[in-house]
Amino acid sequence: MRFIDYLDKGASLGADAPCLTMDGRDLSYREVQQLSYCIARGLDRSGVAPGEKIAILSGNDPIAFACVFGISRAAAVWCPINPRNEAAENKFILDAFDCSLLLFHSSFAAMVEAVRSDLPKLRALVCLDAELPFAPSFENWLNGLANDHYQRAAVDDLAMIPGTGGTTGKPKGVMLSGRNIETMTALTLIGYPFKGRPIYLALAPLTHAAGVLCFPIMTRGGRIVIMHHPDIGEFLTLIARYRVTHTFLPPTVIYMLLDHPNLDSADLTSLQCFWYGAAPISATRLAEALRRIGPMAQLFGQTEAPMMISTMAPDEHYNPDGTIAMERLASAGRISPLVQAGIMNGDGHLLAAGERGEIVVRGSLVMDGYYKNPEATAEASTHGWHHTGDIGYLDEDGYLFLVDRAKDMIITGGFNVYSIEVENALRAHQSVQDCAVIGLPDDKWGERIVAVVQPRAGHSIDATELAGFVKQRIGSVKAPKQIEVWDDLPRSKVGKVLKPDIRARLAALLSS
Repeated sequence: MRFIDYLDKGASLGADAPCLTMDGRDLSYREVQQLSYCIARGLDRSGVAPGEKIAILSGNDPIAFACVFGISRAAAVWCPINPRNEAAENKFILDAFDCSLLLFHSSFAAMVEAVRSDLPKLRALVCLDAELPFAPSFENWLNGLANDHYQRAAVDDLAMIPGTGGTTGKPKGVMLSGRNIETMTALTLIGYPFKGRPIYLALAPLTHAAGVLCFPIMTRGGRIVIMHHPDIGEFLTLIARYRVTHTFLPPTVIYMLLDHPNLDSADLTSLQCFWYGAAPISATRLAEALRRIGPMAQLFGQTEAPMMISTMAPDEHYNPDGTIAMERLASAGRISPLVQAGIMNGDGHLLAAGERGEIVVRGSLVMDGYYKNPEATAEASTHGWHHTGDIGYLDEDGYLFLVDRAKDMIITGGFNVYSIEVENALRAHQSVQDCAVIGLPDDKWGERIVAVVQPRAGHSIDATELAGFVKQRIGSVKAPKQIEVWDDLPRSKVGKVLKPDIRARLAALLSS
């Protein structure tokens, strides 16, 4: 299936039913279909050929999300751009992924104008909500185009190319096929409760997990209620107003929800499935969520194997007698039915239950590879399995537990942050001689970014000023939450910084 097939399936169950809702305004399935026909014709008129890469840069917005279906209808490839990225990262993605047209919201106009002259492959720009000197408005771009049925044949099964960082901090393009998304959708539909026509509330960014979860909702003719900015009070209000059945939040936002004064008085009785994932979650806070919110449901995956490597449905959070299964809450659930997974050692051998090694997966959920990066593709698929980079083990009951990461990736607030990118920003400060960045467990963020810095001779470091410096360069998500200043860093005989030693020393300081 292509993305457009999910929309058309939903429309076949009721074309006049609400499809996308925001700020009290509905777009029916028929209206989103008609818009997708226009967008596909607009891409054709702009010279976009089947298979070309089309980027969308926007916060949560129903028109921006509708563009995904127009891209699919035109047999092009969707490249979602994280709205939290800095300009340099967006420029890299647009160039490296060969994007020929960018649809963007006017709130990113200054960023787009700053980078467009350095992007010769980018032939056209379209602003979704305004007419700009360097980009036509979406309305004018579509002017004169018919909204009757129009669809081009696909050249291959490539559906989207999301970006994900690597050990160098440079995003890699993950080639996700229609088969990958179809497998993810099937696993969602068979793994979690769906009764009647679902109503899904999207608070988290549609460029990430919250977006791809829309496709299984559409197969059942469901309504997608979109929030353009995070607001926990409004989130609770919308659940009650629309009788929301399904939603997704990363642990950081769940903690905010648990701390909100209106939670216990909110009407959450319509919820069938409250997904959580994208970062480690505190078992204590999860147990609290089960008591105060209700049907929590875990998912574990990564961009290269989206969402559903392992799952834990709401009822699995409880023992047969109805008590909370506390020992299970620290797990990532069980391996999904359509996924092969195991724990592998460095020699390529699968390990027995209880033994720790790298989590590896294979099957139709796994990406087709990294875009124009055969070396990284080969590295990730050694021994015939996709290597997740996560260290974990399977218990005797088949539950998967994550214990570490093979690479220096930090998952904070549901976002992947690579330590080298933060280290590079720190090292750009005039007072920093050297540094190391690690992630430490955090009840709020899942992991918090901790930087240990060595000052240059004759310089002193103000931790608050340094954190602000990093935030300015790479954004608040990647800025350290904690900065420690040490005279020197532990190193190997060849001068390599020893992060395990740093981690152990910080753990000792915290426990003292």
